[in-house]
Amino acid sequence: MFLKAIIGGTGVYDIAENVMGKEIDTEYGKAYVDIVKINGEEIVFLARHGKEHSVPPHLINYRANIKALEKLGVKYIYATAAVGSCNPRFNVGDVVVIKDFLDFTKSRVTTFYEGGKSGVVHTDMSDPYCINLRKRFYEEAQKVGLNIKGDGVYVCTEGPRFESAAEIKFYSMIGGDVVGMTNVPEVVLAKEMGMCYAAVGIVTNLCTGIEENAMVLHDIQNAVGDNKEKVMNVFLNVFKEKIDQEHCRCSKSTMRL
Repeated sequence: MFLKAIIGGTGVYDIAENVMGKEIDTEYGKAYVDIVKINGEEIVFLARHGKEHSVPPHLINYRANIKALEKLGVKYIYATAAVGSCNPRFNVGDVVVIKDFLDFTKSRVTTFYEGGKSGVVHTDMSDPYCINLRKRFYEEAQKVGLNIKGDGVYVCTEGPRFESAAEIKFYSMIGGDVVGMTNVPEVVLAKEMGMCYAAVGIVTNLCTGIEENAMVLHDIQNAVGDNKEKVMNVFLNVFKEKIDQEHCRCSKSTMRL
């Protein structure tokens, strides 16, 4: 049983002692993970776009991915997200801890519960990103000198196109801070499975219309810089310590009617 997982963040391979690929069959399709051994501890790593980064955001099989982690016994997930900023407070290279989301996806299945034998199930979204994992991330970040720019609301769009200037203006007006294409339904499905899930965004560009020529895409590697490695180290440091589900409500988020 593997209790801990990282979604995204390919930098984990650079420090792995051993990597074992695994294909997992689920009722939603196949998912592919790597079991990564670091400092003697095994952690599940899932590349949401595939190892070759070939699956666009609107075609990711989110249900197969999360169900595969659940079948492996995963209870705690950290995820990385490349995001654009629609808040002038966040600039290229900044690290933003995601605290909430706005969902503007259009064609994705966002639940495991579709009635029938499972009945009617609702999921509490008062704390979609585990409060305990977020707190632990802040604490460990201080120890390694990772500067966190702040908390942010993640706007999830369908993709794969980028957003128009009018859309970005709207998202900013209703409280969005950063924009991406992958975090929903990932966060929702993890919550339905009773998992603790937290996501950390690294700003790779300013959104359309935020400043003139903002969407002349920055080199992502340069934008992320040292912060990518530091974020990954913080995840691993948290996972080294004892964690439980006694300081959050993630395992009690679903309600059956």
